[in-house]
Amino acid sequence: MIDRVSPALLLIAAAAVVPGTALAQVDEDELGAWYMYFFNAPMENSQFGFQGDLQYRNWDLLGDLEQLLLRGGVTWRPKSGGAMLTLGYANITTGEYGGSDDTVNENRIYQEALLSQKIGERIYLRHRFRYEQRWVENQDFRTRFRYALFANIPLNGTSLGKGAWYFSAYNEVFLNGERDIGDGRSVEIFDRNRLYGALGYGLTDTLAIQGGYMYQYTDTIEKGQLQISLHHSF
Repeated sequence: MIDRVSPALLLIAAAAVVPGTALAQVDEDELGAWYMYFFNAPMENSQFGFQGDLQYRNWDLLGDLEQLLLRGGVTWRPKSGGAMLTLGYANITTGEYGGSDDTVNENRIYQEALLSQKIGERIYLRHRFRYEQRWVENQDFRTRFRYALFANIPLNGTSLGKGAWYFSAYNEVFLNGERDIGDGRSVEIFDRNRLYGALGYGLTDTLAIQGGYMYQYTDTIEKGQLQISLHHSF
């Protein structure tokens, strides 16, 4: 009979049930950075179009890869206006914190509804509902539900466009559809929440730049991220 368990055996047992990126001790006080490009391209004389984004996310300000995300979809706008529906695909490469070059790949299909709303003369709101089907490397099939509320508020006028300075903010909550992810591993129903605030400027009527700060907390870590993004409407 064994009275004491070796620390090495405990570590081996933990490695068998914890995903690889979770083993790295993330420095929650270190500022990360996300560099992003978003585009929206409606087709001329059509209700259909395209949208997508490219995001390079770092655990630090530059160089320690957190995620490389490539995402794009086909959009459809009802003739009544005020809404946009999307069917899309994303590929995500997730890196481990620190010096390791290990990565995990994920393929994702998503369906999305984006609803626009204006309050008064200055407050532009968007409600985004997204449902994701996820194939994460070395995990069972997963799904996730997301809701985000976005707000843009012009500061030097009542409209967004060339020369407009504006305040931008959003909050997004993520909920897992399943807890069991395979091999005896599990996750919480609550996945994460993101809270963001930024200052934006309209470079042209179709191109804007934003710089701000996003605070993200999950069921395991909390971390702040600098965000620099370009927003392009063709």
